[in-house]
Amino acid sequence: MSCRMLLREVSNYLDADISPDLRRQLEEHIAKCPECLVILDTTRETIEIYQRCEPYPLPEPVQTRLRDALRKYCEESQSE
Repeated sequence: MSCRMLLREVSNYLDADISPDLRRQLEEHIAKCPECLVILDTTRETIEIYQRCEPYPLPEPVQTRLRDALRKYCEESQSE
């Protein structure tokens, strides 16, 4: 198991969406690699903080500009 592989699988690991064998490999790597442990812990904490936050309502002018920009992007993507 490499650090790079752990980075590719960190989301699946946190979602418990990996095989038991891969989970074991990741946990063995984390036990030996303090940098990956920090990445895993920081990612987990970031997700927990985000989940506790209340959505912040966008002001109407920002919503309008965002909708217009998305509409324009979609129209340009379809014409290509």
